[in-house]
Amino acid sequence: MQRVPYLKEGENLILFDGVCKLCNAWSNFIIRHDGRRRFRLASVQSPEGKAILAHFGYPTERFDTMLVVRKGACLEKGDAFFAVMDELGFPWNALLVFRLMPKRLRDWLYDRIALNRYALFGKYDYCSLPSPDHASRYLV
Repeated sequence: MQRVPYLKEGENLILFDGVCKLCNAWSNFIIRHDGRRRFRLASVQSPEGKAILAHFGYPTERFDTMLVVRKGACLEKGDAFFAVMDELGFPWNALLVFRLMPKRLRDWLYDRIALNRYALFGKYDYCSLPSPDHASRYLV
């Protein structure tokens, strides 16, 4: 397996839409609750994010799902969400009970939110930069 660009061996990454208000809230949630620093973050609009998208064969001009790189593999949609909850531990891993739902239904629900995220939650005109105390969490 070819090494993922910009990541060290064993490093986990969450790729998110940097102009999406929901996605930015998600990245702030990760920073707040990932006390063991298991995840790095990257905006899909960043050069690093685009390189990782291309590495896994995803388009670099549009973005429809959060991606998680975990153990060198790329996960999307509900699988990505559950991978993050699993890594965050208790109480967040209690949400893993929803993996019992059929994958098609989970992904359909995820897509409804992801495809309407700008209308539901809003959009920034630019990618916000991390605060200095959070900068080490981002690939930039």
